[in-house]
Amino acid sequence: MEVIISNTVFKKFLAIFEPDSSQEIKPEEQLLAAASLLQKKEDTIANMQFEINQLKRMLFKSRGERFVPSNLQLTLPFEDQEEITVPEPTKEKIAYERVKKKHPGRNALPEHIPVEEIILEPEGLTPDMIHIGDEITETLDYKPPVLLKRRYIRRKYAVKNYVEDAIRTVVIADLPSRPLPKAIAEASLLAYLWSSKFVYHLPFYRQIEMFKRQFGWELHKATLNNWFSACCTLLQPLYECHIKQVFETDYLQIDESPIKVLEDNKPESSHQGYMWVYRHPINNLVLFDYRKGRGKSGPVEKLSDFKGTIQCDGYAVYKTIAKSTHGIRLMGCMAHIRRKFFEAKDHHPQAAEYALGEIANWYALERKYRENGLNPEEKLVRRQEDIKPGFDAFKDWAETQHKNILTKGAIGRALHYAVNQLPLIDPFFEDGRIHLDNNAIENKIRPLALGRKNFLFAGSHEGAKRIAMMYSFFASCKEADVNSYAWMTDTLNRIGNHPVNKLSELLPINFKKL
Repeated sequence: MEVIISNTVFKKFLAIFEPDSSQEIKPEEQLLAAASLLQKKEDTIANMQFEINQLKRMLFKSRGERFVPSNLQLTLPFEDQEEITVPEPTKEKIAYERVKKKHPGRNALPEHIPVEEIILEPEGLTPDMIHIGDEITETLDYKPPVLLKRRYIRRKYAVKNYVEDAIRTVVIADLPSRPLPKAIAEASLLAYLWSSKFVYHLPFYRQIEMFKRQFGWELHKATLNNWFSACCTLLQPLYECHIKQVFETDYLQIDESPIKVLEDNKPESSHQGYMWVYRHPINNLVLFDYRKGRGKSGPVEKLSDFKGTIQCDGYAVYKTIAKSTHGIRLMGCMAHIRRKFFEAKDHHPQAAEYALGEIANWYALERKYRENGLNPEEKLVRRQEDIKPGFDAFKDWAETQHKNILTKGAIGRALHYAVNQLPLIDPFFEDGRIHLDNNAIENKIRPLALGRKNFLFAGSHEGAKRIAMMYSFFASCKEADVNSYAWMTDTLNRIGNHPVNKLSELLPINFKKL
């Protein structure tokens, strides 16, 4: 049936979307224009629905990105194919025997845990009985930590039988070296305070309440802040050494994350600062560097002498840095490419599942290489043989689909991002040390994100720089599988008397070797 729309009706229709339209339009153009306008509105509604679903997922659902490929993933999407019909399944009764695995039981308790033995005798007298053995039951108990008052008593001595009018000699024992000589806090207490905040995300005010409630000791906030500032000043030379060693490489991973900072000159207002995070994937050192903005000035300054590959997401600043700084090559992040297709899975399942399935195959091969203990040279050979052909085919597919699919919806954004980022994955096939994604550094930012939910902001820009120092040290401890409290206690005890030219010995990566 032919549809005819009068000019008057169509002008009213256009006036809803384009109020300025007043020219006469031919009937055949009316349908095309109406269809185009309706398609625009459908795309807009689809995009809005996609954003609503994403917000709901962030608020109410798990943020995991687990994907189980379906049978449809095995075929390339957007090709002329016959409709797939699924035959009615036939029911069949199968009987089999299953060997039930024996439960391994509880994990063994660590040997280093102190043991308190309690011997229980049976009720009644047993003088005429022979002891034939013991039945041992182990349980776990907990004793609250002890706040210890350490009292140094220094003996003073004077010389005997001194001559009158001569100088009387008095000797006294020296106090042991402490991180903060004028403070009452020992190194272990300071280490506990800093690790509680930056590893276990306990703000200072909560720790003050804990000490007051458990031990009846009221620690003033100003005192605690002064201790923190003094410790950061003491650790500043080690932080500089830390920075130097992070950049002694030709391969870095980089990411950034926001942090709120109170403004000194604007009461009750905050500034959006950024932590730029650098990770040395070879020696596992992590650096947090605070900057007031997200612009290129901070990373350009840090990377001024760097030559090599930096792995990052698709943030435009990184491209600007690579263009303006000679000797820097970008490496993309497959996890970010994958995430775009995962977000499009519910709206465009065929294309998204194909992409997710291909990427899953590459990750499975990389996991197999790690489990087999392949070194970088061996990994590189296997990548070129096993992954490179499929990767090239996937890149061609993404470019073709990007040209054919002009939608600005979720799948359009995923294909656009993939086409721009897939060429940056090429270094992965040229260096066996390079990772497929930037997830390792994003995991190091997680404590900062958890901290933001607990202490909300930094008190000043200088305070944000001190926070960056502590996150750098503790993130490196985690990477090196080092007890952060033990490392901080040992470092605070030793750094005051340690030679400046040997500060690298105190870094977390060297803690186990001492």
